Amino acid sequence: MSKAAELASLASASETALGNRNIVINGAMQVAQRSTSVTGIGASSGYFTLDRWLISTGASAGRLTMTQTSDGPSGFANCLKLDCTTADTSIHADEFLFLRHKLEGQNVQQLKKGTSDAEQITVSFYVKGNASATYVCELKDNDNNRNNTQAFSVTTSWNRVSLTFAADTTGVLDDDNAASFEMNIWIHGGSGYTGGTFASNTWASITNANRYAGSRTSFYDSTSRTLSITGVQMEVGSVATPFDHRSYGQELALCSRYYQGTIGSGYFGVGRTANSSIMIQAPFTYEMRTAPTVSLSSTTVTFAEPNLANFNCTSATIANAHTTARGGAYYINGTMTVGVGDNVFLSTNYIKADAEL
Repeated sequence: MSKAAELASLASASETALGNRNIVINGAMQVAQRSTSVTGIGASSGYFTLDRWLISTGASAGRLTMTQTSDGPSGFANCLKLDCTTADTSIHADEFLFLRHKLEGQNVQQLKKGTSDAEQITVSFYVKGNASATYVCELKDNDNNRNNTQAFSVTTSWNRVSLTFAADTTGVLDDDNAASFEMNIWIHGGSGYTGGTFASNTWASITNANRYAGSRTSFYDSTSRTLSITGVQMEVGSVATPFDHRSYGQELALCSRYYQGTIGSGYFGVGRTANSSIMIQAPFTYEMRTAPTVSLSSTTVTFAEPNLANFNCTSATIANAHTTARGGAYYINGTMTVGVGDNVFLSTNYIKADAEL
């Protein structure tokens, strides 16, 4: 790229505040509200460890461990590491495995997608593995069923990958809080995803057979296979600028729009039904994307009652009395010793709130 073109791209990128270039949340793998390590992943998709990073999987007998580790490159304290623990070399057509980052439509309007002013998009990240590998980075427009894919290489040393995706003048993204856009790191696929033709850096209507086509590595080819990633950035323009580091507090606030795992210790409640139900008032620390689904961190919940000993609610469940994106009132039901109207406080264990895309 010429110096003039680079400066023009940087000028375009600067239309977004210099401290707010990265569209990805938790790209430095700092926040892990659910857990720092989970084993046996692969039977179903889900958010298991690091916030905003979804494992999408289908049909494979392969299994992996997902961990937040401190083995990051210079300037990064943490990375996300995947370890294959059960190999799968008998690959069915409908198998797939990728690391997924979903984005609200209202948070990607700066891409100007679907307009004559559509912007190029640059994705960059640091990766390494136990051996050389070739995987695929995919940008996916969920509103218009379009995607763009590029392959990248992994070595045994940390390496920064930089991929610039063409501007797409087809398909405007919805301006709402739904999952309009996503970035996917593909690491395994059956013939239903590999049997087509790979068209690098080309926007088109999605054909599943093309998404992981070509000579690609299967993450499940051996139990020695690993993949580590951090410093993930998506930005407007054709230049991968230095990673936009945010403080832990800033990153936690952004993640907490989607998930809050430790709500409620010290929150006020009142006996609702003698010996079986307490209503808890639970404001959320941060406003969430939408009214969340709530659950308990344990089936045994401890309450404190002023001037009396703590008591446990066993076989505890939670039911929604009233909830919004800012908080709610919830019934914690189970077996306990409580009177109607007794004032109590949630002492240990937590309410979890999930508003993920």
